Amino acid sequence: MRNIIVSKFGGSSVATATQIEKVRSIVADDRKRRIVVVSAPGRSQQSEHKLTDHLINVATDGMHFRDQRISISSQDSCQAVLTRFAQIVEDLGVDGKALLASLEDDLHTNLTGKQRIAFLASRGEHYNARIIADYFNLKGLPSVVQLPENFGLHVSDKYLDAQVVEDTFDAMEPLADGETIAVIPGFYGVTAGGDVAVFSRGGSDLTGALVASAVDAECYENWTDVSGVFEVDPRLIGEARTIPRLTFKEIRLLSSKGFNVFHLNAMMPCWERKIPIHIRNTNKRNDPGTVILSERVPEEGVVGIAQLNNVAYIYIEKYQLGEEVGFTASLLSILQEFGIQSYHYPTDKDDISVVVDQTGLTGTINDLRRRIESELKPDFMDVVYNLSILTPVGMGLKGNSYPIVAALKALGEKHIPIEMIDQSPSQVCFHIGVSQAVSDAALKILYDALIG
Repeated sequence: MRNIIVSKFGGSSVATATQIEKVRSIVADDRKRRIVVVSAPGRSQQSEHKLTDHLINVATDGMHFRDQRISISSQDSCQAVLTRFAQIVEDLGVDGKALLASLEDDLHTNLTGKQRIAFLASRGEHYNARIIADYFNLKGLPSVVQLPENFGLHVSDKYLDAQVVEDTFDAMEPLADGETIAVIPGFYGVTAGGDVAVFSRGGSDLTGALVASAVDAECYENWTDVSGVFEVDPRLIGEARTIPRLTFKEIRLLSSKGFNVFHLNAMMPCWERKIPIHIRNTNKRNDPGTVILSERVPEEGVVGIAQLNNVAYIYIEKYQLGEEVGFTASLLSILQEFGIQSYHYPTDKDDISVVVDQTGLTGTINDLRRRIESELKPDFMDVVYNLSILTPVGMGLKGNSYPIVAALKALGEKHIPIEMIDQSPSQVCFHIGVSQAVSDAALKILYDALIG
C-alpha cells in the first residue's frame, strides 16, 4: 500500500469555475491527494443538456437528440460545447486559446462510426482535465495532465463499452512516482491500435478505481454532490442519515435495488485489492461521508433499505416443474432473448416466480407469453404488475431472523398487503414485494421498525 489517495471528482464537482476552485482547495488540503481523476463538466444549471450528450449529438450528426425528439442540431451542440469550455476557461483565468482551438479541431474529426462516437464522447473529460491541470499550476499547485493515450490505460477495441486489458495495471503503476499532482481524464482508454474507446456511461468512476488499484492507493475518494450513502432515499424520508461504513457486498446489494450512488463495476478493482472507497461531498467537504470496506464489524441488523420500483413478476405453475431438468434455465434464457432483466426467481415443487423489470415487458408481453406457453407448456401463467421491491440490507442480518419478523409485524399492523417475500442466499438482505401504490408508506414503516 502506497501513501497516496486517488481522488475522483464527478461532473457536478467540476461543472463550473466555482466548483473547480473547490476541487483545488480539497486537493491542496492533503498532500497525499496526488492523483486526481475528473469527469466532463456537469450541468451548470438543471435545464441544460449534459455536455457528453452534446458531444454524442455532434458525433451522430444530430441523431442522438432527434431520437429523443429534441430539436438540437449537431451544429448547435458543437457551439454549445465550445461556449461551455470557453466560459470555464475565462472564469478560471487560464490561457485557453490553444486548447480551445484544439477542441474545435477535434469536433471536426474525420473519424467515422463507433470510433467517431467514442472519440468525441471522451472530449469532455479530456479537455476538462487539461484545463484543471492548467488552473492548478496557475494557483501554485504543481500539476501535470496525464492522458490515457500517454500513460497506457489499455482497453479492448469495443469502442463504446471498453474492457480493460491485462497489461493496463503495470502501465499505470508509474503514476505513483514523483510529487507532482497527476490530473487524469476519466471515462476512456486507448486500444492496441491507439484509438480512443470509452467505458459505459459513468465510467469515470471506473477510471478512478483502476488507477487506485494500479498504484495500490491508501484510499480511493469519490467526490460527488451527495454526502455519502443514505439509509433510505432522503427525498422520501427526510430524517434519513448517511451510513458511516458499508462493505462492498452491502453497497452492491443496495445499488442493485435502486441505490444509484456508485458505478457498480467501478468497485471491482478496489474490492480485489481491499482498497477503501470513500464517498464524499464536494460542496460539504467536512461531512464524514461513507466508507466502503472489504470487511467491517456488523454493529446493527439493517444499515439501509433500497426501494426498486416498476417491477412485475411472472408466475408459472406446472406439475413437477421442480423435477424438470433445465426448466428454470430455459425460462431465463427466453427472458434474456427478449432483453428482460430478472432480479429473483424463487421456485418450488410445482411453480416458479420471476421478478423482472416491468419496462422490459412493454410491447413484448404478448409475444413473451406465447413463447413461454409454446416452449415450456405451463399449466397456468400469470403476470402481476406495478410492484415495488423493498430490500433491507446489512451484514448483521446473517443468522439473525428477528429483523424479518419485525418487518412483517410492522407491515401487518399497518395493513400493508405483502405480494412477495424472499431472503437472499447470503442472508445479508431480504426482499419484500408490495404494490407500488403503497411502497412509499411501506418504506417509512420499515425504516421506523428496522432503523429509525
